[in-house]
Amino acid sequence: MIRDFLKKPILILGCGNILFGDDGFGPAVIEHLETYYSLPETVLALDLGTGIKEFLFDLILAPVKPEHIFILDAISQSDRKAGELFEIQLERFRDGKGGDRLFHQFPSLDQLQQLGSLTGVAIRVLAVQTKEVPDTVRPGLSPEVQEAVPPACDWLIKEISAAIK
Repeated sequence: MIRDFLKKPILILGCGNILFGDDGFGPAVIEHLETYYSLPETVLALDLGTGIKEFLFDLILAPVKPEHIFILDAISQSDRKAGELFEIQLERFRDGKGGDRLFHQFPSLDQLQQLGSLTGVAIRVLAVQTKEVPDTVRPGLSPEVQEAVPPACDWLIKEISAAIK
């Protein structure tokens, strides 16, 4: 895996814990992509589970960086409907306030901003509004979040196609 990610200009990173309900959205999207889509040779999709912080730290230090990174995660915001897909605008949080509270097990915004601004990597984050992330182990996405998986894949394929051109 490490050698592959150093060779691919486009990375798709699914993050989240499949044992805690809707938090497993990122891994579910990666699984759906691998099952139903044929990704171009220039793209690598990885289910990072809860290890995205460590992965991004390694990537910051790596001698070769990808051109584009797409991150998939589940978050909870009070003004959104369960299963709603939306892109997180990292620029909104340049002042360092408020951003980290939005994310469950998401990488720190500082880490993402460093990777983007210091290395020129284009970072896009697609999130889904959770219905529930339980406090105890309970695998499986809610129906609302499960329904968002195919549209998330469609969004990725469209954005990857645009990035390749």
